[in-house]
Amino acid sequence: MFNLKPDCSVKEYEAWAKSKDIPTVNGLGSVDQFEVYRSAGLIGSDQAPPYKYIEIIDVNDMEGFGGEVSTEAMQAIAAEFQAMTSDLFFILTEKLG
Repeated sequence: MFNLKPDCSVKEYEAWAKSKDIPTVNGLGSVDQFEVYRSAGLIGSDQAPPYKYIEIIDVNDMEGFGGEVSTEAMQAIAAEFQAMTSDLFFILTEKLG
């Protein structure tokens, strides 16, 4: 979950995500699927959601993922991502049942 930094436009981030981030991460062998969502609202509320974007990375091999994200190419993607985003939270999950 994250927001954009004030100096990063929605158009800039979303173009980068579609052209670079999504295809690169989906190309990793340790990733089954990577999707980016823009929050659209809160159910039952007129308030803005606390986070503008949510990424979901379905990792099939966490150790392999760690190796792949430490490559020079992925570190460059991560640096570009961090230059545009703020309020980052990375949450690991486990499926119930």
